[in-house]
Amino acid sequence: MKALFDQASRKTSRMVTRKYSTSFSLGIRFLNADFQDPIYGIYGFVRFADEIVDTFHNYEKGTLLEEFRRDTFLAIDRGISLNPILNSFQAVVHKYKIEHELIECFLNSMQMDLEKKEYAEEEYKQYILGSAEVVGLMCLRVFTENDRELYDKLKPHAMALGSAFQKINFLRDLSADYVGMGRVYFPNVNLSEMNENIKAEIEADIEKDFDEGLSGIRLLPKRSRLGVYVAYIYYRSLFRKIKKLKPQHILQERVRIPNPQKVMLFAGSYVRNSLNML
Repeated sequence: MKALFDQASRKTSRMVTRKYSTSFSLGIRFLNADFQDPIYGIYGFVRFADEIVDTFHNYEKGTLLEEFRRDTFLAIDRGISLNPILNSFQAVVHKYKIEHELIECFLNSMQMDLEKKEYAEEEYKQYILGSAEVVGLMCLRVFTENDRELYDKLKPHAMALGSAFQKINFLRDLSADYVGMGRVYFPNVNLSEMNENIKAEIEADIEKDFDEGLSGIRLLPKRSRLGVYVAYIYYRSLFRKIKKLKPQHILQERVRIPNPQKVMLFAGSYVRNSLNML
């Protein structure tokens, strides 16, 4: 039965999410049950593409990414794939009418990771758009349940929130990206000379995105608001921790939030959402 295969595919996406991201998978559990599998489906898709460019060092990454791109759109066209991650994702694409342009934009940013080591201003914006903002829009398609008017209203907020999350990821992963792979995402920044002023400029940019994102979270339907707010609170906490650190520290090691602290943050988020204190 196809239904059984689809169920196995959804479970695979859920397993991948929980394996790769404790924080994200915990946040998904705060969403309404109807939204959980679709968001797992989106995460599994973006996670696999990201793994190709970030970790498959002993393989032909370009070939693998091109095959993944081809198989993605083949799965969407056919309405099925023997790759359970893609089978799960194509079902979400069809149900929530996710535009092919968003998927192409995301995959183009993954392609940039194979080719670019340093980014000029416009390239940086293009990368943020594809790697983060359009992923936020894919999720917004799910959260607004094909309500076009609400989607259009919340679109800039979702993009800003995705941008904030990605820029924090850049700061968090400076050591792995710069020292490990020679990547510098922030434009016009020489990380070997990074100082408090440069770090403060990056943080001010993130603050603007955060403010725009939070105003959109407040407008989300109740069924999806808590899960998104939990993700926001987690990244806010991570951001506060990064802001307290010296540039040299974040260049040396990945900044983390301990799991017990995550649980406390998520519990507090639940209370604030319940009391309409966002």
